[in-house]
Amino acid sequence: MGDSPPRELIFLADDEGNSVTVNVLGRNPRWTAGLDAEIVVQTPFVSGRIDLALWVSRLEGWADALDRLDAGVDVAWMEMSRGPSVFIQLSGERGCPEVVVEDESGSMVTVRVPLVPPDDWIADHRRRLRQVMDHWVPMLSG
Repeated sequence: MGDSPPRELIFLADDEGNSVTVNVLGRNPRWTAGLDAEIVVQTPFVSGRIDLALWVSRLEGWADALDRLDAGVDVAWMEMSRGPSVFIQLSGERGCPEVVVEDESGSMVTVRVPLVPPDDWIADHRRRLRQVMDHWVPMLSG
């Protein structure tokens, strides 16, 4: 039996029970260039999930976002596109990093999740991205 495909593209969590995860669910059965995914928000106060479509340029956009975060710059990933957007503010309103998930085009709901990720979180997310790209991108055709 082979290794299971990489599932977690993003996993940001803290010791307070707050987390934002982007899970890759598999190939989209109707669109060969896309992946089905989901954003999952979990906090002691609110929890939710929203469907998300990923394709190569979105994954490359996440790589660019990680580079900007590493340089100390806040990022918006998937902003100005269909579906949800993810914003990471390194110094949020509560004096700690915040992840903001916004679904302006669908439910019109925005969730702000303050959390303090571990020191090595950017390197960890580069590894996660590389695993997802190595596994899924060769299977995607446009």
